[in-house]
Amino acid sequence: MKIGRYEILDEIGQGAMGTVYRARDPLIERTVAIKAVPIAQLRQEGTGAESRFLREAQSAGRLSHPNIVTIYDVGEADGLAYIAMEYLPGATLRDLMDKGPMPLDLVLDTATQMAEALAFAHEHDVIHRDVKPANVVVTGRRGRIKLTDFGIAHFVNSDYTHAGQMLGSPRYMSPEQAMGREVNGCSDIFSLGAVLYEMLTGQYAFDGDSLPAIVYRVVNEAPVPATTLRPQLPADLARLLARMLHKNPEARPDARTLVSALHVLAPAASQAPAPPPSKQVSRLLRVVAFGAPVGVLLLIGVGIIVIEHFLGPARPILSPPAPPGASLPQEAVSQPDAAPDMEMSVASRPAPKPAQPERPPAAVDQTDPYLAGLDKKQVELRIKRAELRLKYTEQHPDVVQVDRQLEQLRIERRRHLRQLEKN
Repeated sequence: MKIGRYEILDEIGQGAMGTVYRARDPLIERTVAIKAVPIAQLRQEGTGAESRFLREAQSAGRLSHPNIVTIYDVGEADGLAYIAMEYLPGATLRDLMDKGPMPLDLVLDTATQMAEALAFAHEHDVIHRDVKPANVVVTGRRGRIKLTDFGIAHFVNSDYTHAGQMLGSPRYMSPEQAMGREVNGCSDIFSLGAVLYEMLTGQYAFDGDSLPAIVYRVVNEAPVPATTLRPQLPADLARLLARMLHKNPEARPDARTLVSALHVLAPAASQAPAPPPSKQVSRLLRVVAFGAPVGVLLLIGVGIIVIEHFLGPARPILSPPAPPGASLPQEAVSQPDAAPDMEMSVASRPAPKPAQPERPPAAVDQTDPYLAGLDKKQVELRIKRAELRLKYTEQHPDVVQVDRQLEQLRIERRRHLRQLEKN
């Protein structure tokens, strides 16, 4: 398969519009990434959309900056409008952020590189319009940040379908963009603020159980202060973040001012404490953990029994007793951004027989303090998940977040055990 002169090697991914391929440029023996959009699909966006798409891509192609993906070629062939750009091996920022809050020095370095890219683009009259973790690639040994989809995101990842349904990235949209108003560089700053908030706290700045709820909060509500979720944050950083997320575009700093402010904050980052877990332990568990050690041991035992016999990965969830004549929902409500394997169903089944407690862990588990900390957190999250699942007959949004953290803890536990075995 070819697009123009480019030989397609494999497919990298698909977006709301178009497909990205890894391809080979035979003229100079170079591997490139090709973003291809059907011309007919572009024309459905409105009169002149095709020419605007190419013009925007050409404008982005004039941006030569170490933190911006390089565009090599723009054209049309075989019914497709395509953009040939730098192929970037590596992980996206989304992959890194899924692991939880990041160390402060890494957060500031990442945000600074993103701000430098935006400052350069804005100075050349190019607005990104879709700054989000999935559009940031971390490549190279030193963690070079590359912003992708400059100047073309609003075409390739259209914010609205023709039926008026919003797509794209509502959690990172600025209020003016969510309301369909004209955007400028200040909109990119708000989006970067939403990314920075998530890097610092491990939680979305704006979240909800439905798209309208998310958009409403973007437009009308301020997020929970980052210092509430991560009290050790420097006060100057918290104030800067609040300015970036201001509803009024004129109250936000421009990208060049933001770069300077982040550089000033950088020296204090290396001495900052490690970030806390991305979800707070429930109030009840905190009281029990610090006020009644015996109660903690009892909760651990109950949690293990519940997890093993009620919440095993291959078993349906036990629903609470229903009143006479009541009917249970047949399927759980799916949540935004939840992975397929996180979805749950509710079904009634006979109560399982009581189980014997798990065998005590190996000696290395009991003597290694880091591993003990992981295990303690794992038990706390499992108990919280059990409480939520047994309380509600439909899937609760918090369960998905707890499940994600449990998976990360399992991965980290296996990694640490392997390291101990090597030593």
